[in-house]
Amino acid sequence: QLQLVESGGGLVQSGGSLRLSCVASGFTLDYYAIGWFRRAPGKEREFVARIDWGGGTTDYVGSVKGRFTISRDDAKNTVYLQMNSLKPEDTAVYYCAARSSPVWNYWGQGTQVTVSS
Repeated sequence: QLQLVESGGGLVQSGGSLRLSCVASGFTLDYYAIGWFRRAPGKEREFVARIDWGGGTTDYVGSVKGRFTISRDDAKNTVYLQMNSLKPEDTAVYYCAARSSPVWNYWGQGTQVTVSS
């Protein structure tokens, strides 16, 4: 069974940090681009960050640039999202996704991040 499982979410005060993990099972992430997305209450799902296979190229939504860092450890079949200087507007359910084509093929179940002011 092909799965992505996120973890690392929680409640943190404004200015704090969290590191999210996305672990793949049933397939290897080596040749997949991995993305992080989030959905805040009452809002559409939003792209947050992406890292290409090989880790050479990353991309971020403007609101998190300089605060979030995406990285991957293919030996552990895991992708991370380091989130620093968190703000209340970062509160959302965060999802990771994998793709080997223009379409995001696989999605995790999400992990809740809540930033208190």
